[in-house]
Amino acid sequence: MIDLFSGLDAWVIISLCLALAFVLAFEFINGFHDTANAVATVIYTKAMPPHLAVFFSGVFNFLGVLLGGVGVAYAIVHLLPVELLINVNTGHGLAMVFSLLAAAITWNLGTWYFGIPASSSHTLIGSILGVGMANALLNGIPMKDGVNWQKAIDIGSSLVFSPVVGFLAAAALLLALKRWRPLSKMHKTPDQRRKLDDKKHPPFWNRLVLVISAMAVSFVHGSNDGQKGIGLIMLVLIGIVPSQFVLDLDSTTYQIERTRDATLHLSQFYQRNNATLGEFLALGKSLPGDLPAQSSCNPKQTEPTIAALLRTLDGVSDYHSVTPEKRIEVRRYLLCLDDTARKVGKLPQMDAREKADLEKLRKDLTTTTEYAPFWVILAVALALGLGTMVGWKRVVLTIGEKIGKQGMTYAQGMSAQIVTAGSIAMANVFALPVSTTHILSSGVAGTMVANKSGLQGGTVRNIMLAWVLTLPVSMGLAAGLFWLASKVLA
Repeated sequence: MIDLFSGLDAWVIISLCLALAFVLAFEFINGFHDTANAVATVIYTKAMPPHLAVFFSGVFNFLGVLLGGVGVAYAIVHLLPVELLINVNTGHGLAMVFSLLAAAITWNLGTWYFGIPASSSHTLIGSILGVGMANALLNGIPMKDGVNWQKAIDIGSSLVFSPVVGFLAAAALLLALKRWRPLSKMHKTPDQRRKLDDKKHPPFWNRLVLVISAMAVSFVHGSNDGQKGIGLIMLVLIGIVPSQFVLDLDSTTYQIERTRDATLHLSQFYQRNNATLGEFLALGKSLPGDLPAQSSCNPKQTEPTIAALLRTLDGVSDYHSVTPEKRIEVRRYLLCLDDTARKVGKLPQMDAREKADLEKLRKDLTTTTEYAPFWVILAVALALGLGTMVGWKRVVLTIGEKIGKQGMTYAQGMSAQIVTAGSIAMANVFALPVSTTHILSSGVAGTMVANKSGLQGGTVRNIMLAWVLTLPVSMGLAAGLFWLASKVLA
């Protein structure tokens, strides 16, 4: 991080600091929304005092971010079309980053103020989609190419179906607990526990499960939502100081050789499937020395792209020895090859085994482009933890008392938290960003219905309204801000 500002103009340094501050502010506010959900149940049921709950939640969020990898981070980044990612320059990067962050922060603060558990994930994704579509309109790009719609559909599906899974699974788990131990004290609310048993805390085993499941939610939240912040910071760094961050300059010789080998194997893969892919990739039709266009990726330029990449990486054992301009070129080649491989993998004529081989090659291709420095991970983890400590009260009250017509029982809290942790963990396996807010609040609602407690119409209506409005509002805000910023910087 020490070399981050070396050789930069003063205005670029100021812009970079502001952009990083915006991202960390977004993660700080994310703590109000999402990390607060991780401790809402354990605080409401008095299984842990608030100061301990938020402290340990911060610790487990940190561990989740630290150990979670970057799969979800780059799932967010690749919502933007590859053309927008390969044409990096400082002015364009500033307009993109500030627009989507300002839109996301504005909506997050508004919904937090009213104590509505709206989704930071939805907000961020809507903002990115808004920037992508505005960029398409401004540059005359077809709307179908303005956003990576396949990635958007995959992420949208996970965001839509995960709350449904949370509702049904939490309800089913509560019913199982009631059938197993119908007279257990775990089916009491904190108020009933205090009045009937003169006890402040849950029974020991219920308390233990509540604490463990809350920390599990915190851990998986860090490994999923924390990665969204990592992805944003990498967008900032690549957009504003591309020469230092387009490639992982700490890549080992082995990793660079792995990238080079993957490129060579990709060429062999296409030659092996020439009968199927020859026309799509224009194999054998490129002139020697042909180079891909500078501003877009075209599958028919795959062969010259591979040749150019292999020439550039020939003899390279350390990316520091590659000039900044060549680093940007290498990243562009790698992103274009990965984008083409993704498109090839979707072709119906490819059999399952060949698709599996292609996916492995894609992972090797992106080894040195999909990464995050440790200081980025640390900064995001700290921002999430501090946000939790400041803003948890509003959301805790909504989750505990305002979703159902009665307070939450210990069994309901355990059911909602166990299902939330499990659902997010599964999403992490497939590198899909999901909403902690949506899953947990849906899980609580499911337990309320299963417990025949009923739902508070006003709160549920506000939550549903926030869910419905988040995407279009954040898209509109981000698109408008990007249009304005592009005009100012033009």
